[in-house]
Amino acid sequence: MTGLGDEPADATPLTPEERDGLIPSHVTLRRELNELEQANILTADSWVFTRRRDPLNEAFGRGLHRRMFGDVWRWAGTYRTSNKNLGVDRAQIRGRLYQTFDNVHYWIDHNTYRPDEIAVRFHHSLVVVHPFPNGNGRWSRLMADVLAVRLGQARFSWGRNRLDTANETRRAYIEALRTADNHDIAKLVSFARS
Repeated sequence: MTGLGDEPADATPLTPEERDGLIPSHVTLRRELNELEQANILTADSWVFTRRRDPLNEAFGRGLHRRMFGDVWRWAGTYRTSNKNLGVDRAQIRGRLYQTFDNVHYWIDHNTYRPDEIAVRFHHSLVVVHPFPNGNGRWSRLMADVLAVRLGQARFSWGRNRLDTANETRRAYIEALRTADNHDIAKLVSFARS
């Protein structure tokens, strides 16, 4: 069993202050935390597809993160105040998010890419910004799913396995993200539909 402080090697580490934001006091194991977060995410997942939502909106993005993690973390829906091993400098978060939303609006308005590629590029851009202390990958995948549906596509399968635990699917996802970091999005688009 891994303890609560034992984070996977490719996870964004939490500061002690961020760890203090844990709401349930009974959680001591990583497995327990993962289960609570997953239950909270499933509730948000049900809510987000009940009517048409606009994922290209900063307030919606923060609100979705809060719905996904608000029963587990006090800071859910709040941008990080510390710099991490991933993501832009904390002072650039809001500006980079607005830039991402503007880019996606342009891609849609000008048919720059096919709908799947637009949604996956959106996902990758959100991961690059990494606006929250934790949950960025799960949040950005759901944001991309909402955009895909808005563009008339089915939700993505994202490898059909949970990506919050170390497994072969997560390794393939991380590799696809790193390839996208080098301006080759094809592997990430393929992974999203695998």
